[in-house]
Amino acid sequence: MNALLLVAHGSRRQESNDEVTLLAEKLRTSCRDNFTIVHTGFLELATPSIPEGIEQCISDGASQITVLPYFLNSGRHVVDDVPEIVAAVKKEHPDTDIIVAPHLGASSLMVDLLIDQAKSASVG
Repeated sequence: MNALLLVAHGSRRQESNDEVTLLAEKLRTSCRDNFTIVHTGFLELATPSIPEGIEQCISDGASQITVLPYFLNSGRHVVDDVPEIVAAVKKEHPDTDIIVAPHLGASSLMVDLLIDQAKSASVG
């Protein structure tokens, strides 16, 4: 089974973490054909952690996990932290294929998304 782990930074503000959890629930409904399992993982300040999220996916039967960094820029967390955490967990689960997808901000759809978002706020 394929799993998607939506990874966000995490926040001291619970409402922010809840937004990520809600997004994962929407993804779960929308991407069933590609990912039968969807969970969240947070880098810091919130739970579940990234390793805990991966463990949840594996417990649910995932044989392949795509880790999707929900970050806009390729800062230290995207370039170093997330891949290092995933690499450490991969060592514990050599039979599970775990890959890190490009971060959200790298998407070719970003320009259109920003334009649509700006238009939705325009008056008139």
